[in-house]
Amino acid sequence: MKSHDVRIWAIRKRPTKSPSYDVRWKVGDRLPFSKTFRTKALADNFRAKLLRATQKGEEFDTETGLPASMTETRATLTWYDFAQKYLAMKWPHAAPNTRDGINEALTLVTMALLDECPGRPEDGLLREALRKWAFVLPTPGEREVPAVVGNALHWLGKASKPLADLGKPAVLLGVLDALKLKLDGTAAAPETVRRKKNTFVNALEYAKNLGEFTENPMTLVQWKRPRVVKQVDPRVVFNPRQAGRLLDATTYVGGFRRARGRRLTGMFAGMYYGGFRPAEAVGLSLPDCTLPSSGWGSVLLHRTRPTVGKLWTGTGNVHDDRGLKNRPAKDTREVPIPPQLVAIFRDHVDTFGTADDGRLFFNERGGLVSSSTYSRVWEEARQLALPPAEQSSLLADCPYAARHSALSTWLNSGTDPTEVAMRAGNSVEVLLTRYAKCIAGRFEIANARIEGLLREYE
Repeated sequence: MKSHDVRIWAIRKRPTKSPSYDVRWKVGDRLPFSKTFRTKALADNFRAKLLRATQKGEEFDTETGLPASMTETRATLTWYDFAQKYLAMKWPHAAPNTRDGINEALTLVTMALLDECPGRPEDGLLREALRKWAFVLPTPGEREVPAVVGNALHWLGKASKPLADLGKPAVLLGVLDALKLKLDGTAAAPETVRRKKNTFVNALEYAKNLGEFTENPMTLVQWKRPRVVKQVDPRVVFNPRQAGRLLDATTYVGGFRRARGRRLTGMFAGMYYGGFRPAEAVGLSLPDCTLPSSGWGSVLLHRTRPTVGKLWTGTGNVHDDRGLKNRPAKDTREVPIPPQLVAIFRDHVDTFGTADDGRLFFNERGGLVSSSTYSRVWEEARQLALPPAEQSSLLADCPYAARHSALSTWLNSGTDPTEVAMRAGNSVEVLLTRYAKCIAGRFEIANARIEGLLREYE
C-alpha cells in the first residue's frame, strides 16, 4: 500500500550510556516508524533523504515506511546474493584456513536467514550445498553441479531473506546466537565463535561500504559472546622426563619395519626441543639445518605446510605452502637447537634420508605428513608412555602440547622472555599472556619478594 501523506519529526537524542539518535516519521494512518543511528550526522543524512523524497512527491510504502528510491535496491539483494559477492572479494587474498573459516561463517548465517518456502531440502543437503559449492571459488556456475545440489542452491536463492533484514535488531541477534553453534548443532568453542563473529562483522562492514547500510548494524545491538580463554592450560604441559618417555614411545608405533612412528620421532622432538609449530616441522628441510657432530646446532625456519584441504588451497593439494605464521612473505626465523635435537635429527637422516625435495619428515610414500597421521601416532605413543592416571588427564593431549611444553620449559629455566619469544615466533606480550599459568614457582617468588618488603617496615 502506498501513501503521499508523510510527516517527518525532528531527530531525538536517546539518553543512554552510548548516545544514539532516532529519526521518527509517519506514513498515512500507520503507527510511527523510527530508525536509530549511532551519530547525529548519520541521522541527519537519513532524515534529509526522507525530506528529498517528499519534496519530489514520491509515494511511501506503508509497510516499510520508505520511499521507492530507498527500497528498490535493498529489496532485490538477498543475504545469499550478497554473501557470494563478499566471498568473491575476500577469497583471492585469504589464506586457505581463513577461506575455510569464512565459508563456515557464511554457511551458518545463511542457514539462519532462510524463509519458510515450499520444497525445502533437508538441512544436511543445504549445508553441503553451501559448504562445498555455493561458498567456494570457482562458483557453481563455473563447475558441473550435481542435480540434487543444483536444486538445493536454487531453493536457497529463493528462500534467502533480504540483506536489509539484518538492520532489524531481532534478526541480527538471532544470527549472532546461531554463530554460537557448529554446523552439526553442538556448541562451538569460544575461540571459534569469536572468529565467526569477526567474519560476520567484516561482511556487514563491506555491505555498509557498498551502500546497503548507512552504518554497520552491529553498532546498534549489544551481544555477549562466549569468553575466550587465552592462557595455555598448565595441565597439558609435560616435563623433560615425560618428554623422553613420549619420544621413546613413538619409535614403537607401527612396528619396526613400517616405522610409522620412527619416521616422526624427529618431528615431535623438533616441536619439543625446538618449539616448532607442527606445520613448521612438516615443512622443515635438511638444507635449512646446521647439525654439527657435537654441541648446539640451528634451524632456519621459513616455510610451513599446514593441512587445510583441497577446497581451500586452490591448487587441489591438501597441504598449503606458505611462509611463517603472522610474518611477511619470505621472512625467516633462526632457532638454536640443543645437542639432544641435533643428535636425533642426524640419526633420522642416517636412517631415513630425506624426501625428494629435501624435507626431513615424510610418509611411507615420500609425501607430506598430514595432521591426521601425526595425531594418530601421537595418541598411540601417549597410550604407551603414560600410566593410566595420566592417560585420562589432559597431559600431552595433542601434538601441539609439545610446543607448549617447550616454551614453558624455556620460561621456567629463567631464559629472558624476549629470547623465548624470538625463538618461538611470538611477541613477548602474546608469550607472557598465553604461558603465564605455566611458569612454575611464580607464587613462591612473588611471596618471597612481598614478605621481604614487609619485613623492612617491621
